[in-house]
Amino acid sequence: MIPIIDTHQHLWDLSKFRLPWLEGAAKINKSFVMKDYLEATEGLNVVKTVYMEVAVADEHLIGEAEYVLDLCERDDNPMAGAVIGGRPGGVEFQAYINRFKDSPYLKGVRTVLHSSDTPAETCLKPEFVQNVQYLGECGLRFDLCLPSDTLLDGANLIDLCPNTQFVLDHCGNANVQAQDRSQWRRDIAEIAKRENVVCKISGIIASAKPDSWKPEDLAPIVLHCAEVFGKDRVIFASDWPVCTLTASYREWVGALKTIVADWTQEDQKKLFHDNAERFYALS
Repeated sequence: MIPIIDTHQHLWDLSKFRLPWLEGAAKINKSFVMKDYLEATEGLNVVKTVYMEVAVADEHLIGEAEYVLDLCERDDNPMAGAVIGGRPGGVEFQAYINRFKDSPYLKGVRTVLHSSDTPAETCLKPEFVQNVQYLGECGLRFDLCLPSDTLLDGANLIDLCPNTQFVLDHCGNANVQAQDRSQWRRDIAEIAKRENVVCKISGIIASAKPDSWKPEDLAPIVLHCAEVFGKDRVIFASDWPVCTLTASYREWVGALKTIVADWTQEDQKKLFHDNAERFYALS
């Protein structure tokens, strides 16, 4: 069985942290901790994970980072690295990063760029750009999580930060049920021209039709990403437990394995393991 590195493992303990966005997501508005993750992945050969920040309230950013970096140090779970939350548009960002940058487990930073508080165009403001450039100076990565119709803002940010490595989350947030994805196809191909960005094959399952989706509904998005980025720049990610809005962890992995079943074993292993190990320096 191909080993899996999950590059988008969410956890949230609502007794410790407040996640304002969960108020509108009743199905997952409860705690999901490591024990739950281990149960969800049992038997799937998940050998390592990279934690992904969960948009906690600002007053909990430091606490979240300390919590997950501590988890990385333990030997009772597969977490091998963390992408922490951050606010690159703020004046305190570099001091915040300096607090954690010497940890070998810190791999990058994300701020979600499709909320009313942080619209996508925020990423092109001078202070934001300078702070994402600073991440590159620290050897850290930046996750781009943008609405599909603002992907070119992401392309412009990448151009302004040539020495920072980027990750495009969730296949550029393509909508599985959309009738016309022509703009997404063009724009994600444009992003893929930049060599300092990889694409997470993740997230799209949440936009599939509940209870009636099939792997072939997801395939055009997955295969277009693999075509434009190439087999060396796509990495698997679960987006668990958000994926459970539509599918279990096992169902998502199974669907993706079906979609890439005709790839060589080498290319399948790149998608599920090798590319992530190299990109996040997890070996």
